[in-house]
Amino acid sequence: MKNIFLSLGSNIGEREAQLGEAIERLEAADVHALRKSSVYETEPRDLRDQPWFLNLVLEVETGLSPIQLMATILEIEESMGRKRDVPKGPRTIDIDILVYGAALVETEDLKIPHPRLSQRRFVLEPLAEIAPDLQHPRSGKTMTELLRQVQGQGVRRRG
Repeated sequence: MKNIFLSLGSNIGEREAQLGEAIERLEAADVHALRKSSVYETEPRDLRDQPWFLNLVLEVETGLSPIQLMATILEIEESMGRKRDVPKGPRTIDIDILVYGAALVETEDLKIPHPRLSQRRFVLEPLAEIAPDLQHPRSGKTMTELLRQVQGQGVRRRG
């Protein structure tokens, strides 16, 4: 198993329904969920004047390469109404590749592991929930260790 992890987030419209729809669309594209974290409500980071997000993390399996997976994700986001008008702004759906096994990808359009993974509590909380001992491919630190190092950032588990 490759240990592929995706982060899903939504902060406009029917947030929870959009997360569910994104998972269904991933499944239809041969990206199969193995494990799903709880849903977390999280405060916006970079552009603070916007609604709070709902976030979760999926562990998935797929035959798609990292580049193919990214293309699939972009198609899903666009088909679900994702607009990229305001950088870091509100979005119906946001899907990021966090980790793709031990792969280190550095292209203009794709960086794996996600370059800000270790700084984002809204990603680390759900990731540490389902894969606490997963090691960051670059630093070797576990998700639990990385989570302990992140300060601030409002994150609360729902339900």
